Amino acid sequence: MSENCEPNDATAAQTNEAGADSYCHAAGHEHGYIRDKGRYQRRLARIEGQVRGIERMVDEEQYCIDILTQVSAIQSALRNVARGLLDDHMRSCVVDAVKDGGAETDSKLDEVSEAISRLMRS
Repeated sequence: MSENCEPNDATAAQTNEAGADSYCHAAGHEHGYIRDKGRYQRRLARIEGQVRGIERMVDEEQYCIDILTQVSAIQSALRNVARGLLDDHMRSCVVDAVKDGGAETDSKLDEVSEAISRLMRS
């Protein structure tokens, strides 16, 4: 789920051995989602509970449509988390890169474009 600073082809040259984008992980740089970390953690815990609920529904052989309704709710919740992370990324990592200028600007814009494309496919 870490769309924030996931490296792509454009940023591959700037990634460290662990695959983390060196710009986003530079000392003093704070990921945008950090301010709302607790909110994201609560949302993800709620989603985790919903997934466990679906597992229980299958174990109890509940009605297919009821299970599908819950699957749809989880997909929607995950899309909302992804949109929030993308927005936070644009308002932090991307804005910082644009302010700093240089090749990193194009790299971050390419990265966001690819992240949006992935979200649109899901």
